[in-house]
Amino acid sequence: MALVQQHPALNRPERPVCSVCVANYNGVELLGDCLDSIFSQRCDFNFEVIVHDDASPDASVRFLRERYPQVEVLASGENVGFCVANNRMVAHARGDHVLLLNNDAALFPDALAALMAGVREQSKQGISSLAQYDWETGALVDRGCLLDPFYNPVPNLDPRRGEVAMVIGACLFLPRALWDALGGFPEWFESIGEDMYLCCLARLHGLVVQVAPGSGYRHRQGVSFGGNRVVSGKLQTTFRRRRLSERNKTSVMVICTPTPFVWLLLLLHIVALAAEGLAMMALRRDRNAWREIYGPAIRHGLAARSALGKRRQQAQAARGTSLRRYLRGFVLLPRKLHLLWRHGLPVIR
Repeated sequence: MALVQQHPALNRPERPVCSVCVANYNGVELLGDCLDSIFSQRCDFNFEVIVHDDASPDASVRFLRERYPQVEVLASGENVGFCVANNRMVAHARGDHVLLLNNDAALFPDALAALMAGVREQSKQGISSLAQYDWETGALVDRGCLLDPFYNPVPNLDPRRGEVAMVIGACLFLPRALWDALGGFPEWFESIGEDMYLCCLARLHGLVVQVAPGSGYRHRQGVSFGGNRVVSGKLQTTFRRRRLSERNKTSVMVICTPTPFVWLLLLLHIVALAAEGLAMMALRRDRNAWREIYGPAIRHGLAARSALGKRRQQAQAARGTSLRRYLRGFVLLPRKLHLLWRHGLPVIR
């Protein structure tokens, strides 16, 4: 495991109610907006701020130490990825609640107050987030997400719907005790889909995933990891993002779906992936998509029963909900068909 240098914060609160955890890589130009939004919060409780720097080659650590001495900095000796970074920060946190916030996001001034108010209304504390708005246009991106049958996120835009299937990891709030009970982010995910995994696992346990009303956050979508942006009407993504996305969504499907019919769903998913990959290869006249995305995803799906079987058994043993309730967060129309109709074939770089 990489050596982590700890840079203690000045005047770190003794008993913070909330720990705000920011995973950073090469984000020296983003951190100011993110951290200023945190320290501008209007709330009646103390919080601490922890930043994990993932061996950034830019001046992020120096910038943090010089401009934000009140931030606790965990500086990794090597790049370990988003999941490990967040697990480290939560292990280091002292707050009763944790907010995981992307370095390319900025909170509205009443965000922490809104999140805590939502928690106080819950009989069982689950996972929460806020409405997400596009950084440049200010347009609503989602109020959490629903899922299609193959676990593709479908943005929820309905202000009347507070309970959702998942919330985006760019702004994810939960009790630290619940994080520990769920086991945090699976480090073998690397990045992408870890938020879906945690939310689906919480819902499998019978807990609520919801979006708190009345506040929000702005997000530069895709800046931290690349891809997941619409440019000139075309959806832009990367080979790595799509590869991790397909692999990790398949894993969540197998681990969390509370029915033995998951194996039939997995078979349909593999067939759909193969058809999509062959179509992409034919239309683009390029085999890179098959080699980089669809081939690995299909092999992972075919090996899922043995590779993920133990994880599925452990997750299902803690099941606290019915299949009917679990499926309330799902919609029937496949998300990829909607995106294809609206944006055409994605641009993959």
